[in-house]
Amino acid sequence: MTFVIGRGKVVEADDDAPAGHLGSYRARDGSSGAPLHLDLDGPHAVLIVGKRGYGKSYTLGVVAEALSRAHGVAPVIADPMGVFPTLGEASEGDPVPAEVIDDPEITATTLDPRSWCALLDLSPESGAGGLVWQAAQDEATLADMRANIEATEAPGVDKRAAINHLNLADSWGIFDSDGLDARELGGGEVTVVDVSGLDSAPMNAVVRGIGEALYRARVDGEIKRLPWYMIDEAHTFFQGVGEAALETILTRGRAPGVSLVLATQRPSAVSEVAVSQSDVVVSHRLTSEADLDALEAAQPTYMQTSLAERLPTSPGEVIVIDDATETVHSANVRQRETPHGGDSPNASDVDVEPDQPLSPDD
Repeated sequence: MTFVIGRGKVVEADDDAPAGHLGSYRARDGSSGAPLHLDLDGPHAVLIVGKRGYGKSYTLGVVAEALSRAHGVAPVIADPMGVFPTLGEASEGDPVPAEVIDDPEITATTLDPRSWCALLDLSPESGAGGLVWQAAQDEATLADMRANIEATEAPGVDKRAAINHLNLADSWGIFDSDGLDARELGGGEVTVVDVSGLDSAPMNAVVRGIGEALYRARVDGEIKRLPWYMIDEAHTFFQGVGEAALETILTRGRAPGVSLVLATQRPSAVSEVAVSQSDVVVSHRLTSEADLDALEAAQPTYMQTSLAERLPTSPGEVIVIDDATETVHSANVRQRETPHGGDSPNASDVDVEPDQPLSPDD
């Protein structure tokens, strides 16, 4: 038998419900104990936190590897740092089925009318915002949205403002009638959506669009697999238009079976909903008082000691807070089977002679 985080029960060895190997329990002397698994069968909200350099992105990669091999799930990872394409490289274990999307595009219909107004910073009650809202409701492409607005009898100033905002969105190069939809993202392989080359607004648009598409597709029964939406540097999207879609999944994703995994070095910069609604929290080392306060504010009553007293001090070490079993576990995260793309470069690795002047290209 084994104990699975997030499942709320001890399971038999022959239980075929999917679970992912996260690492091992950590004994008081720091040694590794029994294997630690994460439930991948039911929907979850997972928060992975830790200061820079202590392994939060690494842990997110471990979860992604496990999900890529699990039955009945559709793992999608939004990658704002460009560190997860390595999931598709050679693995030390079983191959990790992965597809990397370098230049993501979404359809205009991926965003609902309210999202369009939020993305373009237009009030739905304004003249221009109302035009964009109606066009987004009626049309499927940016070109058709512009034509729709042109054909109205609205005041010229409102039409020009609405069209100028749509032209700005068009310049981002992320909207296409053949862009990503939930059916393409609903396969068993892990889909890495690399948004690292985008500015903040289009990056948020892609993250929000994918979140809304996955959620709506499950509500409408368009995809069978249960989506797991993983997002690195999640605080970036709680400070932009991506927030609404993420909070929808956090508060309403359980019923349609949509999971969300958020990784951040700044838990104080994500919304209170993200902290309070997470049923599994995986914490690496934190030292910022604001970040500790954000987690302490949502500390469950079953924790007998303060979170600060339990936090690990070394990379790869975590504490896991599990609401399903109302338990707290010290653990070591297992080694990745695919290369980790998040290591920082070192000046000592630069291949030049010590006394050789550097050229501008070095």
